[in-house]
Amino acid sequence: MSDSCQHVVLPPGKVFRVLDFERCWRATLSRDTRFDGLFYSAVVTTGIYCRPSCPGCPMRKNVRFYRSAAAAQDAGYRACKRCNPDASPGSPEWNLRADVVGRAMRLIADGVCDRDGVAGLAAQLGYTTRHLHRLLTTEVGVGPQALARAQRAQTARILLETTNLRITDVAMAAGFSSVRQFNDTIASVFDRTPTALRDMATSPADHAAGMITVRLAAREPFDGPALLRFFAARAIPGVEEVDTGSYRRSLRLPHGAGAVALTPHPGYVAAQFRLEDIRDLATAIHRCRRLLDLDADPLAVTELLTSEPLMAPLTAAHPGLRVPGAADPEELLLCTALRQTLPALQGMTALAALTCRFGRPLPIPTGLVTHLFPSAQTLAEAPLTDLLPDEAAELLRRIATSLATGDLTLSDGHDRAETERQLMKAGLSRHGAAYLVMRALKDPDVFLAQAPSTGRALQRLGQPTGLAPTMRRAEHWRPWRSYALMQLWNLRPGDTQIFAPAHRTSPRSATLAA
Repeated sequence: MSDSCQHVVLPPGKVFRVLDFERCWRATLSRDTRFDGLFYSAVVTTGIYCRPSCPGCPMRKNVRFYRSAAAAQDAGYRACKRCNPDASPGSPEWNLRADVVGRAMRLIADGVCDRDGVAGLAAQLGYTTRHLHRLLTTEVGVGPQALARAQRAQTARILLETTNLRITDVAMAAGFSSVRQFNDTIASVFDRTPTALRDMATSPADHAAGMITVRLAAREPFDGPALLRFFAARAIPGVEEVDTGSYRRSLRLPHGAGAVALTPHPGYVAAQFRLEDIRDLATAIHRCRRLLDLDADPLAVTELLTSEPLMAPLTAAHPGLRVPGAADPEELLLCTALRQTLPALQGMTALAALTCRFGRPLPIPTGLVTHLFPSAQTLAEAPLTDLLPDEAAELLRRIATSLATGDLTLSDGHDRAETERQLMKAGLSRHGAAYLVMRALKDPDVFLAQAPSTGRALQRLGQPTGLAPTMRRAEHWRPWRSYALMQLWNLRPGDTQIFAPAHRTSPRSATLAA
């Protein structure tokens, strides 16, 4: 039997730090879409690279594997016209890893290289450009410039396929320094001209209405409705809105304001952007992907959580839960600080009042989304005591001032543990600081044992709610404790019925066992 006829499925949830040919080959033979974005396969004889799920059947001896699309492009391969590998979900490894390579990959995806250059990227990370290049080449296969080039190519493709922008405007908006460089890159990566890419678009452009529509890929299973419920419960009036299966919010971007409507579907999210400056498209896409946790690896999460008695039935009942991120980390920090000192309803009223009085109005509202949340600089100088109790106003002003002066930053370029310490030093509670690290910095291993929602969920499931027994149990959920937390917070009416009596513990016996 030939290799191409063997169908051996790779154990789920594996991320290959050092690519193992046999494992990658078995995953490629399985044609499983859930491995898309974890690595890329290239065929020497055709000169193309593909997703693992591509239906093509190359001979084993002609296949090479790469950690990223950028590495395959740098080696001289072009994107497959059949499976469009550049449009696959991103690797979940860059959210999981907290080292300098993981932080660099997140910053590059946010457009730091295009805005500040490689020197600016290295400065944010605290390394020399030479050392950063060496680290990325060792781990990913290419340096920061090649990674940024691959992202520019993908942004250009989105603009060509979804807007009526002129070709020259697309080149500038995607970050290319010249039309010639743009044409050469498109030909090298996609083996097509920009005009040919535009002619292949399957959906009509909506640029005349000022909108750019993008399809954001997600690994399945993907529980979009749970994300909408989470955002609806915390939506800031004027800044966010959840309605008819969509989440809308304003966006503060490097070159101007924007707004987005996100509508989850099985396997993807439809995103409609309205931007003041088209150069912000790549950054807006990246931030929305992080907001919705679209690059998560549900296979790895499910594999671990289903091995533990408490989480197994919950994970089976609610597969594909994501950990909500933050489209604007500073906004989330300021809101968390205010909610720390005010009851829930009073806090929501205060946030709406701050937005109405100090937020910047959007040029064109999107539904009920009419403003940007006030910036840290604005709140640092605003008369907050006109709207807030003294304690809340003092904490909000102190944190806003720290953000405005640069004494406190929430950036993917900073160490998560150090950021958590800085947040507590600025006045945030331990709970609030950990919550920020989980959402704003996408740490997948945070567990808020003392959060009221956690205690209520455990109590409903008949489990001990004390700190010590809860943290001991949570040790079984590493490194995906954030996802276990979402399972508890997502507990729905009737979920307690999915537990067999043997899995439930009476409060008295649980206390004695602890």
